[in-house]
Amino acid sequence: MGTLQLTPVEMLLAGLLAAALVLLVWLLVRSYAAERSLRAQLGDELAALMEQQLNVQHRDLLRDLHEGLARQTDRIGEHARADRELLQRGLTAASLQLSRGMKVLTQSVDGRLDTLSGQVNQRLDEGFRKTNETFASVMARLATIDEAQKKIDGLTTNVVSLQELLGDKRARGAFGEVQLEALVQNMLPPDAYAFQAVLPNNTRVDCLLTLPAPTGKVAVDAKFPLENYHRMFDSDAAELDRRAAQQAFRADVKRHVDAIASKYILPGTTSDGAVMFLPAEAVFAELHAWHPEVVAYAQQKRVWIVSPTTLMAVLNTARAVLKDVETRKQIHVIQDALGKLAKDFRRFDERMAALARHIEQASRDVQDVQTSSRKITAHFHKIESVQLEEGDREDDEDADAQASAIGTGPALTPPIAPQI
Repeated sequence: MGTLQLTPVEMLLAGLLAAALVLLVWLLVRSYAAERSLRAQLGDELAALMEQQLNVQHRDLLRDLHEGLARQTDRIGEHARADRELLQRGLTAASLQLSRGMKVLTQSVDGRLDTLSGQVNQRLDEGFRKTNETFASVMARLATIDEAQKKIDGLTTNVVSLQELLGDKRARGAFGEVQLEALVQNMLPPDAYAFQAVLPNNTRVDCLLTLPAPTGKVAVDAKFPLENYHRMFDSDAAELDRRAAQQAFRADVKRHVDAIASKYILPGTTSDGAVMFLPAEAVFAELHAWHPEVVAYAQQKRVWIVSPTTLMAVLNTARAVLKDVETRKQIHVIQDALGKLAKDFRRFDERMAALARHIEQASRDVQDVQTSSRKITAHFHKIESVQLEEGDREDDEDADAQASAIGTGPALTPPIAPQI
């Protein structure tokens, strides 16, 4: 048990009790002093009587004091019991409130735990779903890779078939013509080329390009020798056979260059040069890397050897030249349009200057009208304040004369002061 806490009432009663005790002590002291005084004055005769009276008073005072202390003790006991009961009720209410708070807190914690458990399960479900999706995507990609591998295998078969195709001279020529047609049709307008054109010497050229002067018509041949080229790189052949095939390849190319120069370069009909198209970049690279003398021989014969890449560059240049020629043909139309535009702009400039003058004149007129308006407003203020003077009237006449001079209309006469 802790120390008993006294209420303010109990403390007040204790203070009153203490005051009573002090008063009793004071009375005792006074009584003692009075007793001595009486003894001194009355002597021995009155001592017995005084002592008796003091004893009676003392007994009465002690009895009263004892009764007051008893009553005060009873009151303090009652207040203490009331305080204990009040404290007990407060503790009971606090215990109940604490129990309810703990119950609410437990419910909240349970709800939070349920929510957290649901979120964790949702995250786990999403993780499992994403993992399954990733696994499915990986499996799909593996299937795509397998399909690509099959396509690569098919492409290898097609390459072998292409090699077999290029092994036949007639099929090789058709392959070159198809590739040439695709390149020319994608790069030039339809009126700039003709396929399988017949020349005046009754020869048929694979493609005849029609370019602006001084180039003129350029013949393009798509056939090329390839048998000895394959023998040059045959790993099963001997070294002497490969060298012999190399020499034969150079001879084949020179004979083909001579044939192109003799059949497709016609003075007065075609340009002074022709084009030998090689659909295989490897053959083109082989000629320029290891057989420069063959390339020089073709240039001497005015036969230009091209591959698909270099032919595309040549056709791109030809397209730019054709576009420039067409632009030059239309230059007079552009000049006429520019001349008409210049006349319209000069007319616009003159009208803009006239409009600026009108705007400037209107601005001056507006300023003059504003001046007259300010003066008229000032006169109205003076009329309202009954301060119109003769000098003001002269100013009005000057203002009217100025307004007539600038063409703003007749002079404005100040109205007569209104009658109130």
